[in-house]
Amino acid sequence: MHQESWQAPACVARQRLANGDVIEALGARLRATPPALVVTCARGSSDNAASYAKYLIETHIGTPTLSAAPSVNSVYNTHQNMGHVLFLAISQSGKSPDILAAAQAAKTGGALVVCLVNETASPLAQLADIVIPLQAGAERSVAATKTFISSLSALAHLVAVWGQNAELLAGLKALPAILERALACDWSAAIPILVSANSLFVVGRGLGLGVAQEAALKFKETCSLHAEAFSAAEVKHGPMTLVKEGFPVLIFSTHDETQPSVDDVASAFIMRGARVLSAGHIYDGALALSTAPCAVAELRPLVLIQSFYNFVNALALARGQNPDHPPFLNKVTETL
Repeated sequence: MHQESWQAPACVARQRLANGDVIEALGARLRATPPALVVTCARGSSDNAASYAKYLIETHIGTPTLSAAPSVNSVYNTHQNMGHVLFLAISQSGKSPDILAAAQAAKTGGALVVCLVNETASPLAQLADIVIPLQAGAERSVAATKTFISSLSALAHLVAVWGQNAELLAGLKALPAILERALACDWSAAIPILVSANSLFVVGRGLGLGVAQEAALKFKETCSLHAEAFSAAEVKHGPMTLVKEGFPVLIFSTHDETQPSVDDVASAFIMRGARVLSAGHIYDGALALSTAPCAVAELRPLVLIQSFYNFVNALALARGQNPDHPPFLNKVTETL
């Protein structure tokens, strides 16, 4: 896991160059024939990437973006009208039966099926109308790291080209060097706080929600530490009652339009005596976790999660866990 997360900057650089032609062609096609709806389909870390896709597409393109429930096709064996739909299937392996069933149903229903996949010889890649390779190389650790970051960068590349966003395209060009700097950020001061913890919240909002969800998943699968991700807009609607003195909370700040609401919940946690760990912003009463500066707000989630992966690997080892081989988990989860 440690080695693979450190490979992410090179993967992102390679991906941007290798995928230029396919993404340019797809962007032109989507501008010429805009979809009425985008439907994402994914599981696990890939589904966390789909959360990022939703906010990125809706804020930059304006097309409603919804998450598919694969069991509608794989278990209930029903089909939907997918005319004028862009169906984005995101998968590291491209082998999960439920994702394949949903993608096939979408294609039969008239959708344009685009897959973001690391295994380009996989069944999903063969089924899709258009394949966007993640270009991450083999990933042996059960816990996905470089494939998650590569999924986010591929989505940002697609949206930048689709929306002809020069600032985002320039940001992607500069991103590998920023990710390298993110690897040098030291979050080890947070290890004593979480080494014996039983539970924590991870909070983000908007473009930062997907990485909050990903961080919570990684705490569970690599550290055997119960973690729940919440939007800063949702955490006060009930979950806040669980927060007592010393309860740990990790907050991701992306410093975009959502920052005032993130600041508001951070203040509420601190007032309740929570042990707040803050990545991306400095608060009185919270432990600040250093980040690499990134001028493009849409890409800050990638920078934050890059530093987080380094940290969570070290935390897993400190808790006596093997982050590469979590118990009861496999690299390819063949859900139906």
